[in-house]
Parts: sequence; C-alpha cells; structure tokens
Amino acid sequence: MSETLRIERDGGVARIALARESVHNAFDAALISELTVALAMAGADPDVRVVIVTGLGSTFSAGADLNWMRGMARAGEEANRNDALALARLMHTLNFLPKPTIARVNGSAYGGGVGLVACCDIAIGVDDAKFSLSEARLGLVPAVISPYVVAAIGARQARRWFTSAEVFDAAEAKRIGLLHDCVARTALDDSIDRLVHFLGKCGPVAQDEAKRLALRMAGITADGAHAIDAANADLIARLRVSPEGQEGLGAFLDKRPPAWTRRENEA
Repeated sequence: MSETLRIERDGGVARIALARESVHNAFDAALISELTVALAMAGADPDVRVVIVTGLGSTFSAGADLNWMRGMARAGEEANRNDALALARLMHTLNFLPKPTIARVNGSAYGGGVGLVACCDIAIGVDDAKFSLSEARLGLVPAVISPYVVAAIGARQARRWFTSAEVFDAAEAKRIGLLHDCVARTALDDSIDRLVHFLGKCGPVAQDEAKRLALRMAGITADGAHAIDAANADLIARLRVSPEGQEGLGAFLDKRPPAWTRRENEA
C-alpha cells in the first residue's frame, strides 16, 4: 500500500491523490516513484477509462519537499542527474498516458506541481489557487517540467513566468492556458463529474489516438521527449551543483536571502 498516495476506483475512473497533506503534498523520491508506478498501472488497465490526479487537503502540490531539497544541495552532479531523470519519467508517463487525464487542482501548485497540471489533458482548478514556477529564486530553472509547461502556456508566457518566478492566481492560469477552467471550490467536483460524463461517451481507442494526434501535430512525440528529458536532466544537475545553485538552495534552507538579493538591496 502506498504511503504517499490515495488511490480510488469508481467504475472506469481511477482517482490518484497526492497524500502528503502534512507537507502540502510536496514531492520526494518516494512520491515520485509511487506516482509513476500508479499512473503506469492505470494506463495499462483496460477497465480504466479516465485518470484523475489531485491532492488531499487544501493544496494540490507545493513542489519539492524540504528534505528532498537538502539532498539535492548535498548531492553531486551524477546523483542530481539521476534524481532529475526520475522526475522526468513521472512527467513523461503522465503526459503520454494512453487514457484521458484530468488535473483536479484542489489548491495551489508550485514547481513540479505545475508540471503535473500541465501534463494532464484537462485541468480544472479552484478559483483561489495560486501558482508559481519558483525555481529561479533558488538559482535554478524548471528544466524537467519545461517541455510540458511550454506546451501548455506557450513560449512567450513561459519566458515571463520562468524568469520572474512570480506567484499568479487561477484566473491568470486560465488566461495563459495552464487551466482550462477555474471554479468555486464548492463547484469543483461537479465540474469534474461533468467532464467524466462526456469522456465516458467517447470511444477509448479513438481517445488514445486523438490524444496522440494532438501531441503529434504540436511536434511532441514520446521518443523526442526522451531526448529532451535527458538534456534537461543534465541542465538541472549542472545548475544544482553550480555556485549560484548552491547559494540559492543554501539560502532557502537557511531561510535567508540569497547573495544576489542582498547585493540588489545594497545597490
């Protein structure tokens, strides 16, 4: 039984919930591994028609777990590359899952949480959710999730949110294409049920082909994504062990401003 997920089946609907509520469903190595396996199993199950990804509690996912980040800061480049490749496998599995996927965004999503939202075919979020691609504040970049986020929001929007690391709200997430819709918290489940209803009326083979068609027309293929994932894992591994990455991670863990922020304040 998974310690990081809550998995439920209701007919042809598989609901996979991140279940680390005490840390706002933050990612660690165990969650990444178990979620990858759970998604692959759902994708291979002929009785599953729709997969819903959500979080327990009031947060979808806060991104990287604090202890996981400590491990990043201490590890060498090769260990960081392997760590990044594990996250890449998760995103790749979700993005190319041969079933319709819905992100039930029950609250805020940061970093890798935004990646999960972007990898799902349909994303519906609560209207009080907040989002951020916050890696640049740590001297890093959202490398592993970047192909999926850029596919969702476009390069122009990605250039802003990747470089500013600002927090934005659900209305903005909908405007830029990260969410298909944002609804009141009390209306979230009705919105998801409505989607499941319509998805259930379509042929499963046609849905798989339609999903691959849309990706292929956008120039996104599973084989091509593997090569991009490897290059992005190299990039984030290099940045994590770089002087700026080490300073950014260290400052975050020490709860102090990084050196570049102090220099800006002194100017």
